[in-house]
Amino acid sequence: MRCCIAGGGPAGMMLGYLLARAGVEIVVLEKHADFLRDFRGDTVHPSTLQVMAELGLLEEFLKRPHQELPRIGGLIGDDAITMADFSGLNVACKFIVLMPQWDFLNFLEEHARRYPAFHLRMRAEVTELVEEAGVIVGVRAATPDGPLEIRAGLVIGADGRRSTVREQAGLRVEDLGAPIDVLWMRLPQHPGDPKSTLGRINAGKVFVTLDRGEYWQCAYVIPKGGFEALRQRGLDALRADIVAIAPFMADRIDALRDWDDVKLLTVTVDRLRRWYRPGLLCIGDAAHAMSPIGGVGINLAIQDAVAAANILAAPLRDGTVAERDLAQLQRRREFPIRVTQAFQVFAQTRIFGAVLRSTAPLRAPWPVRLLRRFPYLQRFPALFIGVGVRPEHVHTPELTAPRNA
Repeated sequence: MRCCIAGGGPAGMMLGYLLARAGVEIVVLEKHADFLRDFRGDTVHPSTLQVMAELGLLEEFLKRPHQELPRIGGLIGDDAITMADFSGLNVACKFIVLMPQWDFLNFLEEHARRYPAFHLRMRAEVTELVEEAGVIVGVRAATPDGPLEIRAGLVIGADGRRSTVREQAGLRVEDLGAPIDVLWMRLPQHPGDPKSTLGRINAGKVFVTLDRGEYWQCAYVIPKGGFEALRQRGLDALRADIVAIAPFMADRIDALRDWDDVKLLTVTVDRLRRWYRPGLLCIGDAAHAMSPIGGVGINLAIQDAVAAANILAAPLRDGTVAERDLAQLQRRREFPIRVTQAFQVFAQTRIFGAVLRSTAPLRAPWPVRLLRRFPYLQRFPALFIGVGVRPEHVHTPELTAPRNA
């Protein structure tokens, strides 16, 4: 096997698709039986939609059920602000798509399976790395049929922020800190609900609503480690806090029946100092865990995958992957990751942290009010959030004709 990818998330599935399309024999190992897990990132940004367009998949992708956001905004105190307007971007799609991540991953799987070089093993959890003379040469995985060992010219760790691969490889992690955690929950959607307001910020509370068509996927921001204290206050206190900042939820807040309806996302912002070892590379959250601020995590993982395919497809095909190729990938992707994480850490500490400590009603600060006064300024946050720093483009050729093409 030329390449073994641990993890069937956005980075792993996109990289597997791109490499198989370029004629590289690959296997993706995913520990779960399917992709159907709630409370994952749902925001597919223009940068990812641009990749889909370059692959000729965009039209079919947009036939899947989704919602489109040409702009995002919110309420800061009583001030309604449009934070980012994507309509002026020079991209294929001038909007953000809201689509459950399992639908996104299923779409990639369907198209990847059309290439004979693509192999996917579900319910295969990577547990160990196989190392010989200081070089990673494969993995061992646990499956329902017993232990599995796969030898590969390159192992890719795309197994998320709790990556077994990076832990087994002994790669050093730099924790940048995160003063917040997030509670995820579903609440029913009713006719007449406000559609344009994504976030609400006021007097110690931050509440975000993502439109999933039939219901709202909601995020309630709390101080780091504050979940147990909130549980001690009781579920009624959480319901009251949500209604206080989003009054339109009052007629359906009882849908939170017990604490099982509330999921804790422990926010982590970190990155590897070195993303690789001989025979091994980490990408996506395994290389750099992102904050949910901006919803950029899935899109940066896709960008990693595109860059990795561009750099590694040819040497993988030829069996000549060297450590310098892995170092090139880190050099390519580390700068945009550092810039984005710096913004997230600033926002978490200086903005969200300050909001959560506040008790008085808030008013939008003057830089934010400028966005309302001069709408053309909304293109700049749209560019940063929607396209990002140093966006990647598909350069890998399609060397194998897909089945049923």
